[in-house]
Amino acid sequence: MLIGLISDTHGLMRESALNALRGADLILHAGDVGRLEVLDALRGLAPVNAVHGNVDPPARDLPASFDTELLGQRIHMSHGHELGSPTPEALVARYDADILIYGHTHRALVKELHGTLVINPGAAGAARFKLAPSLALLSLPDRRVRIVTLV
Repeated sequence: MLIGLISDTHGLMRESALNALRGADLILHAGDVGRLEVLDALRGLAPVNAVHGNVDPPARDLPASFDTELLGQRIHMSHGHELGSPTPEALVARYDADILIYGHTHRALVKELHGTLVINPGAAGAARFKLAPSLALLSLPDRRVRIVTLV
């Protein structure tokens, strides 16, 4: 199973992001969606689950977190801003899951802590903080993660 992970689009849907996500069985958006047309574009590729980020209006009806189990892996996703400055250590201390997905920092990260895989796909929106835009592809059941740099 291939899961596309995207975050911090801030209303920008890059063609390179759509191309990178083609073939995904599911897409998870870790917040700061921006315009809802972003989710519409993603839904043209695969089913989408999204959470709200700190710049998404509460009226969007996006949940604060998303939990599911896929192929025996418990997955928790939130934007991460609920922790202030999220770190893998803080996320693992707060949430009980096999895989934790978050955004907010705009910095792509893959780290395993005490058996928990923590993933930040980076920010797929406009380049900020001197960081290259990116997203991630997660393969289950083997838990392989590939960060994809976007142009």
